[in-house]
Amino acid sequence: MIRSRPEDWYRLRPLSDGVTWIDEPHIREFYRCNIWHVRGRDRDMLVDSGMGVVSLRRWVPRVSERPLDAVASHTHFDHIGCHHEFSCRLCHAAEAAILADPTRAATFADKYATDDIFTRLPPEPYESARYEVKSAPATRILQDGDAIDLGDRHFEVIHTPGHSPGGIALWERASGILFSGDIVYDGPLIEGSTPEEDRQYIDSMKRLYDLPVRAVHGGHFPSYDGARHRQIIGSWLAAKDTA
Repeated sequence: MIRSRPEDWYRLRPLSDGVTWIDEPHIREFYRCNIWHVRGRDRDMLVDSGMGVVSLRRWVPRVSERPLDAVASHTHFDHIGCHHEFSCRLCHAAEAAILADPTRAATFADKYATDDIFTRLPPEPYESARYEVKSAPATRILQDGDAIDLGDRHFEVIHTPGHSPGGIALWERASGILFSGDIVYDGPLIEGSTPEEDRQYIDSMKRLYDLPVRAVHGGHFPSYDGARHRQIIGSWLAAKDTA
């Protein structure tokens, strides 16, 4: 398989509301994490950091222009690969131990990080069999209800277990923006495998359904509006009720 050049690894698309959509186009869409950069008055925020096979700070200068909070929506390998590049690292308490010690098993890299997820391989010396996420201990532990303050922008932390124990969404009430992580996006959702995880997923979805969202930026696939948000969650909950 052809290898990508590092300068071609990331793709940037400016959206409205000071949000920039960053992703890794040579990873197949189902596995491709969305990286969200949010501009604030006093500091910026990064929601997730991709697979970490190419330096984000080196090849995406936007993320190193100003003080920045690097938030992990959860600690699966495709979302925290470049967190070690940032000095301010935030994640939920339930997954702080994984961010500090991100083994292949704990991050699901042992299951999903194969050559098959790429349309072009990362630059040398990448090898899927040797891939692992670097340790990035959290400098701030998040709990449900906490706030991330960018000066003129304030994001509420919503604990959304179900996809993973410490999954979070970030809600900006003033703008109606929701960064939903992997609990909900406009594509096939990956649910838990136990009755407890199933119950948690349902509770998380019910909680997010009631938010008066205007725009949802998920962990995978394109963003969508409030009507689509309620349609996705409503259909998912209805299927659970009839299962």
